Amino acid sequence: MPQILVLLSLLLVAAIVASKVSSRFGIPALVLFAGLGMLAGEEGLGRIVFNDASLAQNVGVVSLSLILFSGGLGTSWKHVRRLLWRAVSLATVGVIVAACLAGWFASVMLGISLGEGLLLGSILASTDAAAVFTVLASSGITLRARLGPLLELESGSNDPMAVFLTVALIRFLTVPGAGWGEALGGFVVEMVLGLVLGLAGGRFGVWAINRIQLSSEGLYPVATVAIALGIFGGTMLGHGSGFLAVYVAGVVMNGASFVHKASLVRFHDGVAWLAQIGMFLTLGLLCFPSRLWAVAGPSFAISLFLILAARPVAVFVSLALAKMTWRQKTLVGWVGLRGAVPIVLATFPLLAKMPNAELYFNVVFFVVLTSVLVQGTTLGWLAGRLGLVAPVAAKTKPVMTELRVGVGAAMVGQRIMDLAMPKEALVVLVTRGEEFVVPRGDTRLQAGDTLQVLADGEDLRVLRLKAGDNDGVG
Repeated sequence: MPQILVLLSLLLVAAIVASKVSSRFGIPALVLFAGLGMLAGEEGLGRIVFNDASLAQNVGVVSLSLILFSGGLGTSWKHVRRLLWRAVSLATVGVIVAACLAGWFASVMLGISLGEGLLLGSILASTDAAAVFTVLASSGITLRARLGPLLELESGSNDPMAVFLTVALIRFLTVPGAGWGEALGGFVVEMVLGLVLGLAGGRFGVWAINRIQLSSEGLYPVATVAIALGIFGGTMLGHGSGFLAVYVAGVVMNGASFVHKASLVRFHDGVAWLAQIGMFLTLGLLCFPSRLWAVAGPSFAISLFLILAARPVAVFVSLALAKMTWRQKTLVGWVGLRGAVPIVLATFPLLAKMPNAELYFNVVFFVVLTSVLVQGTTLGWLAGRLGLVAPVAAKTKPVMTELRVGVGAAMVGQRIMDLAMPKEALVVLVTRGEEFVVPRGDTRLQAGDTLQVLADGEDLRVLRLKAGDNDGVG
């Protein structure tokens, strides 16, 4: 046991160092995490023997649920609601078109049947939320025309279609007489249940966090993890799409006010990083580098076809009616990063003991590595060439200021979490008569309260109006 803990610690430290290397040299961290897993594996320096595809799949599924919840918490519904139909089109029509094109090309390159090729294309068809969130965050750029939110919304919602196509094709290839009608009906039910339970789960999460009075602030993160896993698992038990439900729940919670919101969002960002590291390390352990090398030629060709043809065609077809320029569609087509989702889906044929299951897994792993490496490292360059990088807004330095809450002010009787505070502003201390009150999200303000506020000039102006303090204090 001590040796395992030391090894786990070393792997986590190596992953942290890898993330530093990633941000410094522009290499996507997910590639380095997977590389660490392979390095620690049976053919690497670690010599860890790991061949449990079922465990790897379970680790991947749980990790993805936490990553998607964190992604939803970081997605503003106000910013994405106008983009909804575009994301839905990309997540359905786009996935089908990409799966068909990639499947046909894979069948030609690998010499397998068209049905097997379509299965491989379906596994590769969805973009990965973990990869997209991470690359967009680490690129250090902001995209114009709300392209960032569109890409994040698409990547968080296109997994159900890929799962549906993968499971349906495995059934058709292994069960004689299987039909599309039953599978299509099941998919519609999954999507509807995922959406409904995600909306309900997100609202329940906000209600629960605001109503429970926990003895320690450290328990609130535990509560939100429980809510996320409960929404995911409960939706799956009801035969809905847990991936869609947990992402929608995160978006719903982002749009509401709840206690300790800022700290809980930061906590789940850390959980998402830990989930990504654990997931890619586990999937890397399951991979044998020598087997990747054996399929490198056709896999690289499939990867290039997916990047340069299948994904762009799928984007232009699914966004044909969207009022977007060719430059915007080109960039959306380029940011079709594959990640953990295709690798997790590639374990499905392994567990179904299909004849070419190992071939599928190795090809998918190779395609994912090249996709993230090629597309992830060139995102900033291409966005700049297409003129789609938004200028960085100049920020003033925040200062600590006192505000006095006036009689009849908008703040009176309101909880801090209900004030619609500017994102970068922070109430540090509340002075009430001779008493000092440490502010919490559920702290109600009273007339005469003096607030110690950390904010910049524009945010401070907004807060002065809410406090009814025209001149400030001190």
